[in-house]
Amino acid sequence: MRYVLTRRHPATSRVLVVESGPRHVLEKLLLALGKNYPEPLQIDLLTCHAGVPQGFDSERGRIYRVQDYRGAAARRRLFRELKARQPDICGLLCTGDPIMTAWKWLAAWHAPSKIFLVNENADYFWLDRGHWRMLSRFLRTRAGLGSGDALSHLGQALLLPFTFVFLLLYSAQVHFRRWLRTI
Repeated sequence: MRYVLTRRHPATSRVLVVESGPRHVLEKLLLALGKNYPEPLQIDLLTCHAGVPQGFDSERGRIYRVQDYRGAAARRRLFRELKARQPDICGLLCTGDPIMTAWKWLAAWHAPSKIFLVNENADYFWLDRGHWRMLSRFLRTRAGLGSGDALSHLGQALLLPFTFVFLLLYSAQVHFRRWLRTI
């Protein structure tokens, strides 16, 4: 992970995309990358899905499937291969689906590149200090605190221990009364 503390963007010729979400989001992202970067990009893809996504040029990129890298030694080999390909930027699909979450963040950690996050609409923003407000809003939304019901979530979190204690006491009372009837 590089360029987190700066808004500077590296010259981009090679991209690594971690497909940790639905296939249609990746296909929309490939179209957007083609429009935003006019020179032909070399795009590598880390995925768990079968097949080749629409819009992916296999002559200019490589597909890495996580199924082919089972075990710690194979994962280390994968991350060495990804690092050796030297991607300039790395895209992580953050669509709210719990697909490949660990792979996504491990790839981001090991990739020597600037990270961009992609939402479910294939919109993306950079993971750097210049976009901290957008990242904060994104994380609040993913945590369920982005809308106006944040206060109700906080109230529910504060009431949870009391609710749990009440249910435990009620259960103890019911079992105690049952025990008294058997005596």
